[in-house]
Parts: sequence; structure tokens; C-alpha cells
Amino acid sequence: MADKKFLLRLDQTLYDQVANRAKSESRSVNNYIVHLLEESTKEETLEHRQFVGRTIQGSEILTDSGLVSVNGIYYRYILSNVKSVNQDRLYTIIEATGNILTLEELK
Repeated sequence: MADKKFLLRLDQTLYDQVANRAKSESRSVNNYIVHLLEESTKEETLEHRQFVGRTIQGSEILTDSGLVSVNGIYYRYILSNVKSVNQDRLYTIIEATGNILTLEELK
């Protein structure tokens, strides 16, 4: 699908703020704006509304089976910022797609 081009007018102050945030994320201004639009228009699923932002104990993550227990229901998981599970740490659910939860260890 071809990209749609259009003119976007921003006052200088807003542009500077957007440019600074884009730079802090190592993105171009265009890529940063597209990223923000994609994030704000994502369709929220039931799983996303119920799970994203919740904190779980590392002991609820069953590394041998690749499952995590949330409210007594088992889901597959992906770790976002670590390679292995520490049973003594807390994890937050940062993404929920179908039956797969993305977990991030809290530091």
C-alpha cells in the first residue's frame, strides 16, 4: 500500500517539542508522529483492557511450561527487558495480544 502524503502545519513551539521527543527516541519527526498516531488508534481488545498495567509476581510465571497465571487463567508470555524470570521480582503486563502477554520486569 502506498504511503499517503499530506501537509501538516504546526506552530514552531509545538514542532520543537515534537522534534525533541523524536530525537530522544532516536526517531525522525515523521516517524515519531506516525508512531503516536498508530499508538492512539490501536483497537483495544478485552485482554488489553483487563491486563495491561497489572503487576504480577515472578512466582506466577511458570518457566518450565512458558505460561503465566493471571486470575487463575494461564497465558503464554514474552519477556521484554530481561532474558530469564526472577521468581522474587515483580513484572508488569505491558501488552496483551490474544493469549500472549508481554511482561516487563520492574526495576
